[in-house]
Amino acid sequence: MKNFFTSLLGSLVALVIFSAGCVVLGVGFLLALASLGGGERAVPVVERGAYLVFDLSTNITDAPGPIDLSALGGRPDSLQLRTVTRALRAAANDPRIAGVYLTGELTPAAFGSGYGALREVRAAIEAVRAAGKPVVAYLTYATTKTFYLASAASDIALDPYGMLLMPGLASEPTFYAGAFEKYGINVQVTRVGKYKAAVEPFTRRAMSPEHREELQKLLDDIWGGLLGDIARSRELTPARIQETVDTEGLIRAEAARAAGLVDRVAYRDEVYDALKAKTGRAGTKEPFKQIALPEYAKSLRDGTEGIAAGSTGKPGSRGGRLVVLYAEGEIVDGEGDLGEVGGSRLSRELRKLRQDSAVKAVVLRVNSPGGSASAAEVIQREVRLMKKVKPIVVSMGSYAASGGYWISAYADRIFAEPTTITGSIGVFGLQFDIQKLAGDFGVTFDSVKTGRFADALTISRPKTAEELAVLQRMVDWIYAEFVAKVAEGRRLSPDKVESVAQGRVWSGSDAVEHGLVDELGGLEAAIAHAAEKAGLRDNYRLIELPRQKELLEAVQEWLERTLPGAAKSNSGVLARLRERWESEFRVLRSFNDPHGVYARLPLTVVVR
Repeated sequence: MKNFFTSLLGSLVALVIFSAGCVVLGVGFLLALASLGGGERAVPVVERGAYLVFDLSTNITDAPGPIDLSALGGRPDSLQLRTVTRALRAAANDPRIAGVYLTGELTPAAFGSGYGALREVRAAIEAVRAAGKPVVAYLTYATTKTFYLASAASDIALDPYGMLLMPGLASEPTFYAGAFEKYGINVQVTRVGKYKAAVEPFTRRAMSPEHREELQKLLDDIWGGLLGDIARSRELTPARIQETVDTEGLIRAEAARAAGLVDRVAYRDEVYDALKAKTGRAGTKEPFKQIALPEYAKSLRDGTEGIAAGSTGKPGSRGGRLVVLYAEGEIVDGEGDLGEVGGSRLSRELRKLRQDSAVKAVVLRVNSPGGSASAAEVIQREVRLMKKVKPIVVSMGSYAASGGYWISAYADRIFAEPTTITGSIGVFGLQFDIQKLAGDFGVTFDSVKTGRFADALTISRPKTAEELAVLQRMVDWIYAEFVAKVAEGRRLSPDKVESVAQGRVWSGSDAVEHGLVDELGGLEAAIAHAAEKAGLRDNYRLIELPRQKELLEAVQEWLERTLPGAAKSNSGVLARLRERWESEFRVLRSFNDPHGVYARLPLTVVVR
């Protein structure tokens, strides 16, 4: 037996050493690649007559992400919105590009691939068609978001055994009040605004009538916009598309063709053969002439003269810099983690840009549901100071609500898409206590203090009526400040702001009608306006911040995802359930406002 354990231990040690050696070799190989990254890079070759291949199997984010590691295997996890739109618009006017081929299925994550961003991508696809070039789309199982993009194509083919998963939009909140009650977790709420539903998952078992009303209106607005865009491209009516959706539910290939949603039913090899014929390779074993969109985007970037990491400027321009600064994710106090908007970090960036005389204008791209009220105010303070010395324009992405609207209100001009989720001018406080839960395990608490409210923020007991009154006064004050700031920034009367506040969420189209947004338009429209307001016209360098990550940083993230134990399944019922819970509890972790007061969208406004 002793020999057995000795042998087993030796085998385990050998296995550990071997695994560590593999990791070290892998890291060494990747670091070697990284060391080569600073040298000359080969500019991707674009063959004349090639099709630009846009693989939708990615997440389209507003802000620059890590560099493309597809050379190490697999597809990029994400593509930046401007990378996609600039590549498509360049392809429209590039004599080497014969057309565009769309394939794959979008993989939305966090705040990426929202309908606001997708509308900008769709407009860029339409620009290719407007230039007289074909756009071919091949679909298998296309969700609403994927079909929304593909519907802008001039030729849509659907696999014979594929379908359009486009039953309509839904938002399905999760409620935890029953579980909290069962396990002895108490929640006390302070809030202002009858529509401020962010607290409902913790206090109710179903939606309030007010929340149901605003969600239904929001979904109707977004769905109506999607149907209108699809109908225009497919030469149908919204009513006919709605009839197909309601009749079929899941729209199979022949039904989609009969309804005019797709042009033909075909296998992938048939589509490839047609593309080979169009690019002069019919009957050969070679693939059709093509270049992937990320590679094509690199060829555009490498052909420009940069002045800083993240720059995508105009060669020879000497009129100054125009900076696009991205605020994407939850707004939190401090620096913030990956995917969060840290109040300290973003305000520091704004301060640097304000003090930099070479920067002539700033576009703040907001894609955020809000979060910490104090962090939002830290950021807004710098926006107000910026406005005094140079133009600052806000471009709203898919979300710019609550705290996301707070940081936008003082901009010189606000642009949004019709499908942008915005507004939600309201405030809430959330206080938990675990007294009953702890008591079930025999755990009790006691305290001494030097003031009546010294332990008011404890989680060991419920708040007293006096303590709740103090917290409610704080929430009331912040809400009044929020309304006053919006009124001042937007040049509206407080009564007018109050009438559209109360925590209510609006679509971008409604926000324009109510004066919360100036103009419907995407990021490029906001950039053009900022340049004009700063007197730059076309004479400027465009810089995007935060910068794209360096290769070593990207390698580190890749290793974290790739090492044993890091991988997670992304399919199946359990995976989807895990993803949903992780997403909602990640929001709880971001609740770090020192006052416990938040200006944030409801946790439940997830449009699928």
